[in-house]
Amino acid sequence: MNHRDYVILKKVVSEIDIATELLGNETLESFSGDERTKRAVAMTVINVGELVKSLTEETRLKYNDVPWKQAAGFRDVAAHKYQTLRIGDVYETLKKDFPVFKKQIQGIIENCD
Repeated sequence: MNHRDYVILKKVVSEIDIATELLGNETLESFSGDERTKRAVAMTVINVGELVKSLTEETRLKYNDVPWKQAAGFRDVAAHKYQTLRIGDVYETLKKDFPVFKKQIQGIIENCD
């Protein structure tokens, strides 16, 4: 993997950490009612997707078990259809999918160190 992709993956982990910190221990109900946090978390989802889109095809193909396409697609929904974005989907993504995604990326990073 080239150095640029390595840096991008480190940034993805950082963005996931930021989203996780922003969400904290909020329940879906409290998150749904907190406009500031919803918007901040949506921005981190957008950032993750943008970063993933900038990875080389070589890296995405080499680690094809990682859901790159889903991360990029979720970014597109968050960025272009925010008003119709189902906040429950965002919450579930952060609580269930992001920890797995982060672990996968950390595994890639560790293999490159």
